[in-house]
Amino acid sequence: MAYLSNHKKKILLAALGYFASVAILLSFLYWFLKNEGFSEGNFLVAGLLVLLLAAGWGYILSSHLLAPKAELDANLSQLSSEILHELNIPLATIKANTSMLKKRLQEEKRSLKRLERIEASSDRLERLYKELAYSINKEIHPIEKEEVWLVPLLQERIDTFESFGRNRFDMEIGDMKIKVDRIGFEKMIDNLLMNAMKYSEKNTPIKVMLEGSTLMIIDEGIGMDEAELLKVYERYYQGDSRKEGKGIGLALVKAYCDTEGIAIQIISEKEKGTSVLLDLAHVHV
Repeated sequence: MAYLSNHKKKILLAALGYFASVAILLSFLYWFLKNEGFSEGNFLVAGLLVLLLAAGWGYILSSHLLAPKAELDANLSQLSSEILHELNIPLATIKANTSMLKKRLQEEKRSLKRLERIEASSDRLERLYKELAYSINKEIHPIEKEEVWLVPLLQERIDTFESFGRNRFDMEIGDMKIKVDRIGFEKMIDNLLMNAMKYSEKNTPIKVMLEGSTLMIIDEGIGMDEAELLKVYERYYQGDSRKEGKGIGLALVKAYCDTEGIAIQIISEKEKGTSVLLDLAHVHV
């Protein structure tokens, strides 16, 4: 952040310097024509000189300002790629060895149970790795969209949250194919399912329904009043500060929906629950 702030200051100072330089060159042009007399030849010579000086000065300024940032971006990109590569190796090793040990320990139930916990943790670690790789790649390259079926995608995410042993999820949807940035879509759904769980009692169900092209996630949790609804997309806002989290989930959801052209609507009532409606018409294929 400090680097960006300093970089902005440099750009502002450079813009002011460039503006002053152009003003001086125009003054020179005025002085030259006033003293030498206005003619087509004098205007072309003086004008060409002014343009050359302005272009050269602009090139020097832009090179000085942009070169360090381009170098920094290249270094960060290379460092990120190397870290991701190094993370992938031990992760793959853990998963491969866990799989082999699982086959050998079929008769030893306690050891097998522990092994399954390691396997579940490595799956979560792999998920985090993919999300990290996705976030870094998204900053460097445009993410290519892919066609996915909605039911298996949602079922996979619901299975993950049901493994926490909290709320029951009731899914009532017919299948539908969508074309989206898949990992971004999964992260959006994860945020919405996590919020539904976080603000609901453990014994209340969470419904995931599809009506037409509208996907709905409905909980029976603490809900929000109108004042809270107005702030719900604000970054770092949390309706209940006693709950875990940093208050950025719905801001990320809104940003993703805006990018994909998915209209989002949140309907909520205090002590009654919250419904999140996602209109998938724009991404339906």
